[in-house]
Amino acid sequence: MKYITAMVSNVGGRSENQDYCGFREKSHLTCWVAADGLGGHRGGEVASSIATETILNEFEKEPEISAEALVRYIKAAQDAIIIKQEEDPKLFSMRTTVAILIADSKSAIWSHIGDTRLYHFRDGQIIFQTKDHSVPQAMFDAGDITYNQIRQHEDRNRLLRTLGHEGNLRPAVEKDVHIVQPQDSFLLCTDGFWEYVTEIEMEADLARSKIPNNWLDFMSSRVISRAEGKYDNYSAIAIFVQN
Repeated sequence: MKYITAMVSNVGGRSENQDYCGFREKSHLTCWVAADGLGGHRGGEVASSIATETILNEFEKEPEISAEALVRYIKAAQDAIIIKQEEDPKLFSMRTTVAILIADSKSAIWSHIGDTRLYHFRDGQIIFQTKDHSVPQAMFDAGDITYNQIRQHEDRNRLLRTLGHEGNLRPAVEKDVHIVQPQDSFLLCTDGFWEYVTEIEMEADLARSKIPNNWLDFMSSRVISRAEGKYDNYSAIAIFVQN
């Protein structure tokens, strides 16, 4: 099987893009990363780029599809961000979310921290999605709000876990690899993207897409038509699995 990838990363209504996406192929493995930076002027942009490039570089040096490898890559990204914070006091408050997917010809594994999401689709429907490390997600888990209220909740930007915060690093890491089938699809996306595109719409747009670029175009059109004013950066990586 092979993986066909498309990416979009747009500044939205902001003055700078603090999202960062990328992927690398090495030794029959592929690693995809999407990140959303936080922390004031330049801080978020620096944090997301450091995290993404560090993870991809570590993957390239030691490509592996395992939970242990994911933890290793994320720890390296955390260390790199902390070092940069110490070098430049202006960047002390910078943080970033991140979602990572690693796959070979038959299986995949993933990890995330914050509210950048990963979705796994099969037969056109979502069979797995990550849970945000955020206040609204915690409220939904407690039964205080509905799932759709997460999207526009007043505390949606309050994150419980990020890279760049010293202390106990607690990324969500899949312990086991997942079998991948032909025609499966994956979507990694920042909150500026999924806030404006519901899961039902993701599935509907996937159904009418022949290539991942089509899928991203359909969903991006929804973001543009709905977002107003100084709306957030939006980024996504779409991946199609083919024979």
